[in-house]
Amino acid sequence: MSLRVYNSLTRQKELFEPIRPGKVGMYLCGPTVYKSPHIGHMVGPVIFDAIKRYLQHKGYEVTWIVNITDIEDKLIDASLKTGQSVQALAEKYTAEYMECLSLLGIDGIDRFPKASEHIADIIALCQKLIDRGHAYVAEGNVYFDVRSDSDYGKLSRRSIEEQESGGRTVESAGKRNPADFALWKAAKPGEPTWDSPWGKGRPGWHIECSAMSMKFLGETFDFHGGGLDLLFPHHENEIAQSECATGKPFARFWLHNGLTRIKTKVGAEWKDEKMSGSLGNVISARRLIDQLGADLLRYLLLSTHYRRPIEFSDEVITAARKGFAAFPRLFERVQRILGQPLEAISEDMDAAAVELQETPLGDLAHAVLAHRMRFLEAMDDDFNTAGAIAVMHELAGAINAFIETRQLERQREPDALRALAAATLTLRRLGMVLGLFRQDIAPAASPHESGLSEKLMKLLIDLRNEARGRKDFATADRIRNALSEMGVTLEDRADGTVWRV
Repeated sequence: MSLRVYNSLTRQKELFEPIRPGKVGMYLCGPTVYKSPHIGHMVGPVIFDAIKRYLQHKGYEVTWIVNITDIEDKLIDASLKTGQSVQALAEKYTAEYMECLSLLGIDGIDRFPKASEHIADIIALCQKLIDRGHAYVAEGNVYFDVRSDSDYGKLSRRSIEEQESGGRTVESAGKRNPADFALWKAAKPGEPTWDSPWGKGRPGWHIECSAMSMKFLGETFDFHGGGLDLLFPHHENEIAQSECATGKPFARFWLHNGLTRIKTKVGAEWKDEKMSGSLGNVISARRLIDQLGADLLRYLLLSTHYRRPIEFSDEVITAARKGFAAFPRLFERVQRILGQPLEAISEDMDAAAVELQETPLGDLAHAVLAHRMRFLEAMDDDFNTAGAIAVMHELAGAINAFIETRQLERQREPDALRALAAATLTLRRLGMVLGLFRQDIAPAASPHESGLSEKLMKLLIDLRNEARGRKDFATADRIRNALSEMGVTLEDRADGTVWRV
């Protein structure tokens, strides 16, 4: 199957062919570490983590770089306001960012270069642009001359005239055009500075990403990603300065994820707005991870196509929780039927289908492999994780239907159990391509287990069953609903009621 990817540069889907056969280079713009990470900072890493996993599934060797911006205006402002050094703040919030990535299972990032560690590379890139006539020095600053680049604006489709008419005024007497942007900023009191050929100063934001991405991925690489809000001016300026410095294409594909939005109630009305620190409506990444759990949060973020806005509201979270619960419920059911954990299963449907297809179980084998093919087709269509997850739900439904049709909770037919195990392992492995289901599947808690929690749950389940027996469904529903609000799910089965958190 051929992978097609939407390229923000060309505004169309294009066939993906790596620049170097068998190898893929990816760069994702990382955070400016001046405050604790919010959930918006996790969206890109979760999406690109799934992309890397899928590319590896297809056999590619992938190098993924995420930068840390530890020199930038917002970080300097935070330092001045708090009285803490830029370095101390950067180290603190970098550690928090890394912790959130770890909790979410985002472990495929190969390097986290920091701007402060690549000053020499940044200075060399600035000098190359000066030497090629694309940058100039003014009062200790180095500016990129946008009018020297005939292609400037090709990503955002904005002309230089549009940018100048709606942009800032000229910052100093030496700056030629309002649209020109700083590659190197002259030293100011209270700011971190480094020596350069133009005097003490610090790098501009845009040049940092160009220097670090090309340092580790080469002058031309496959994927450059980031939020849609970075398309202009950050990514536009990256393209301009990088291609003017090298004379080569910078990134082959530009991927932009949709913005994170939040729905909040203001008085009697609901307000849907962009999640932003300036609006004060951000959700702490760590708090949401603790509240929802890593698997559910990943599921929620990947249930929307990466180019669409990601909505956060109570309704969205409730729907995600309900949808995701179908998978652990099925896995627990299969473990109970098989009498062994899923981790003990080694044969998926690819391996089992050869023998099963000539038996009455061949229909299941064909169905599972067809769903697997549709999952791959969805991912090959611009990394459509939402479509892939929809196929996983259909496959889970087919497995549940197979259990019911074969009455596997009562009849343990060996061949049917083998088919069930293979189908379930296939489903789990598809989820793992997206970074889901990587933890061991815990068995459903039984009301017959020991411990205070189990005894209390047995009491509630017994009271509910008694209420149902006397047709007091209001009380029975009240017990179920109250437990559900606490995150406890009851499941009525032929062999009794079990519960899970």
